[in-house]
Amino acid sequence: MTQKIIQISAGKGPIECTFAVAKVLKIFLKELSNNTIKYTILHKENGVENGTVQSVSIQVTGKDLAGFLANWLGTIQWIGNSTFRKNYKRKNWFIGCFEVAVVASLELKEHEIEFQAIRSSGAGGQHVNKVSSAIRAKHVKSGMQVLVMDSRSQHQNKKIAIERLQEKVVNYNVEKTKLQLKSIWDNHQQLERGNPIKVFTGSDFKQMKKEKSFKQKRNRLKKDLIKQLEL
Repeated sequence: MTQKIIQISAGKGPIECTFAVAKVLKIFLKELSNNTIKYTILHKENGVENGTVQSVSIQVTGKDLAGFLANWLGTIQWIGNSTFRKNYKRKNWFIGCFEVAVVASLELKEHEIEFQAIRSSGAGGQHVNKVSSAIRAKHVKSGMQVLVMDSRSQHQNKKIAIERLQEKVVNYNVEKTKLQLKSIWDNHQQLERGNPIKVFTGSDFKQMKKEKSFKQKRNRLKKDLIKQLEL
């Protein structure tokens, strides 16, 4: 099983592009399900209008992701009238579908943890004060540390300390990923406005067949060749 992070973004495009992102997202998620590819939405930046999405990042897991994503990664074009600006002449809107580099996760390995036994403080009587049952655990690689004095058993406190360090590492990885994904959409200023990988038309977002775009490209090349021969 392969795992990737995909982002669909309007970049710096106008509100119509955020509308297109929301529509394309629904289609993308439906195709993921149809291809038995599991997904988790990691972060979604809503647009300024209801029903619009500025950027969305999705973690996908499944087999042959490369084959599936080959038909999605790149510029996506929507040909349609603006639903926000009446009588607006522009009908071509572009958004991007990108693969995001997966953030290297921090791993917790027990041999990287330093343990220190210290005396517990607080209620518990003379026994607590005399026995060094509390445990301070420090993850050397990240500097994260916890102090556990839940139990009078040093062994039990050590076990709890490892669990709490693990929770800290998990939260660290999640927050690091969210921060990265939240800021990535702003980097899509160089969104290509041509050569779309997919083209959708109308308010119902029907997909244009690739054969048509290939045919148009061949006809354009043929005309260019004729012009060159006539020179």
